Amino acid sequence: MSRFLQLHLLTFFPPANMNRDDTGRPKTAVVGGVPRLRLSSQALKRAWRTAPVFAEALRGHMGSRTQRLGEVLRDHLTSGGMAGDKAIEVAREIAGIFGKIKDAKDKDSTRIEQLAFIAPEESAAALALADRAMAGEKIDAKTADLLRTADTAADIALFGRMLAADPDYNREAAAQVAHAITTHRVTVEDDYYTAVDDLKTSAEDAGAGFLGEAGFGSGVFYLYLCIDRALLVRNLGGDTALAATALGALAEAAATAAPRGKQNSFAAHGRASFILAEKGDLQPRTLAGAFARPVVGDDLMEDSIKALTRFRQDIDAAYKQAPEPSAILHVGHGGKLADIVAFCRD
Repeated sequence: MSRFLQLHLLTFFPPANMNRDDTGRPKTAVVGGVPRLRLSSQALKRAWRTAPVFAEALRGHMGSRTQRLGEVLRDHLTSGGMAGDKAIEVAREIAGIFGKIKDAKDKDSTRIEQLAFIAPEESAAALALADRAMAGEKIDAKTADLLRTADTAADIALFGRMLAADPDYNREAAAQVAHAITTHRVTVEDDYYTAVDDLKTSAEDAGAGFLGEAGFGSGVFYLYLCIDRALLVRNLGGDTALAATALGALAEAAATAAPRGKQNSFAAHGRASFILAEKGDLQPRTLAGAFARPVVGDDLMEDSIKALTRFRQDIDAAYKQAPEPSAILHVGHGGKLADIVAFCRD
């Protein structure tokens, strides 16, 4: 099995604000001396994890990223007849294995301070331990082996996790995801908008009920991700079939899903116009260098594809390496998403 799977995608998005900064404007980066739009890797991974195509393909093999495991345990215990104060005490003890619990005097005293990425097997083990406590058994959560170093949570295997409470159970991410950037210069524009009060009469005034301003931008984004397939299989406890399913689902989600910020205002649901998938054992490399000089021209997508293809050929020639096995989707020219998914799964 080839160790690395690399995906390079070019996707056009119309005017949108899918990923905002602290001021509410689209995230940007200066690349090659000019401003570009940017989609953070965190926003991309969240969009893929929650995409229906990803969740459906990996049903039963998805972790939960939450502070609220203690609340689930508390409600489970009280519904089973345990007294409220005792249920909180037991829930706090068990949930504390996954992270620091909030102060006992806090309104949400069963919540974990941080978001914890919890695998299905770990959730099941926590509930089973709660059942033992409900049956009257004296439990010790610290010795109950609730945490796993490998499991069937495909999203945890791909994107990793950090458990501050017990670093021995951290999971190194098998997937490395770059921030997506536009291949060309982009200037963020401002949308000045108003809202009308339907119940305001003309006798009052002719003004709007609300005034606002929102930033937006549009462009062709280059996205790069690299997956260590051997690490993915290890994270999944050796389950190669599940690893293949996860890789196919990830490829499809990357091609079809985007961050959901301001989507009700812009409906920027793009699809990748170009996908290059590569497999091999050579040191991975991004092809972002193709866009260090911003693309210009009348057809930014086709010019971006040409720049990426030419840069890939130049890199391979300079480092005297033969092209690795690959699959290409180029909308209007050939290739299908199903072929890319099959290539990634194989």
